[in-house]
Amino acid sequence: MILWLVFALMTAAAIFAVLWPLGRAREEQGGNDLAVYRDQLDEIERDRAAGLIGEAEADAARVEVSRRLIAAADAAEFSHPIPIGSPLWRRRAAAIAGLVLVPVGAIALYLLLGSPQMPGEPLQARLRAIHNDRSVASLVAQVEAHLAQNPNDARGYAVLAPVYLQLGRFDDAVNARRKVLALGGETADREADLGEALTAAANGIVTAEAKSAFERAVKLDATEPKARFFIGVAAQQDGDHGKAAEIWRDMLKTAPADAPWIATVQRALAEIGAAPASPPAVAVVPPAAGAPGPSAADVAAASQMSEQDRNTMIRGMVVRLADRLKQNGDDIDGWQRLLRAYIVLNERDKAQAAAGDARRALANDPNKLRQIEDTIKSLGLES
Repeated sequence: MILWLVFALMTAAAIFAVLWPLGRAREEQGGNDLAVYRDQLDEIERDRAAGLIGEAEADAARVEVSRRLIAAADAAEFSHPIPIGSPLWRRRAAAIAGLVLVPVGAIALYLLLGSPQMPGEPLQARLRAIHNDRSVASLVAQVEAHLAQNPNDARGYAVLAPVYLQLGRFDDAVNARRKVLALGGETADREADLGEALTAAANGIVTAEAKSAFERAVKLDATEPKARFFIGVAAQQDGDHGKAAEIWRDMLKTAPADAPWIATVQRALAEIGAAPASPPAVAVVPPAAGAPGPSAADVAAASQMSEQDRNTMIRGMVVRLADRLKQNGDDIDGWQRLLRAYIVLNERDKAQAAAGDARRALANDPNKLRQIEDTIKSLGLES
């Protein structure tokens, strides 16, 4: 309430300062006449003292000037009403109307179109909203401006390259990957990233240049998954489905239990009509270290089971995992394992339903929500 009062007083003061000159009357002549008549009385007295006029003449002159002085004084003190329609009346009417109508109109307009009952938003929330509203394009432009001033910053190019891929700027992504290699040195993952960008720039075709990059990556690290996968894609595109299946099956056999690319490799095998390496599902379901689930001994024993028994065991673990996630929806690793398990079990409807549950459970954690969205995209569960 005090703040509203302060604002009202400030508004009134500003309007008053602007409109006050409109209401001022022109300076009356009465003040000047009084001074003239006083000077005349003083002059008469000086002439009498100097003998220029006689006493009788001086008295007569003093009487006449005094009469005029009294009349001027009465006129100055008498307040005449301002005629309606006169310039002074119009100026004062405009001043009063502006002083009253401007703040009243502003308040009425705010009450009609504004939200006077809406509580103030904390500063931190406003700053966070400003940060979230920053577009990807503006962030990219900011990094590009930084790189224009620091062209040898390999980390800046490494940050930009995957963003370029997501934006469809494939040629820029290739250039950024080359810069990272040139400035940061040759590593398996950097070579694989370059091959990926070259493949994207060629509309998904693994060109000779891209294949060379993948082969350099495998030479540096024989277990580099991205390079191995795309070498299989190159074999598939060359019509050698047998070689592609062999590469991808070998990837599944040696895959870590929580490898995020397992489902992608399995879909690639399915597309060429090749069965995944046995046992496929056991490699997907076991949780990461420290999470509840089967032990290493359980997994080893599962590999000796029949297909039916193994699927029964896996379905039981999936059910328990799903029940646990209903109680603790913040477990990002659990959601990722559950989605992959449903894909392996060929239960796509359940996987899509679980994806929706995961989004809702992780909605308040932007970092985890981004991770689960990446997993959903990698599994082809986007609706």
